[in-house]
Amino acid sequence: MEFEAQVEVTHLPGVLDPQGTTVERALPALGFTNVSHVRIGKSIRLVVDAPDAATARTQVEEMCNRILANPVIEAFTVTVHERERA
Repeated sequence: MEFEAQVEVTHLPGVLDPQGTTVERALPALGFTNVSHVRIGKSIRLVVDAPDAATARTQVEEMCNRILANPVIEAFTVTVHERERA
């Protein structure tokens, strides 16, 4: 069975986000004066072949802990759902 997984990786609270800071500083010059607290992370999507959703989630979380995210400075959330067949 195939499952689509979406991983959202963000910085942990208190960790500097220089890219987010740069974007936040640039937005007023573009006319967006009502924006604050810009944080930039990453989104990862993948397809996992697994017997069930729980197994797919466990595998994706292990991938996050080992390579997709840096647990020292990043947090992640995983969403898994069965892939629709075309």
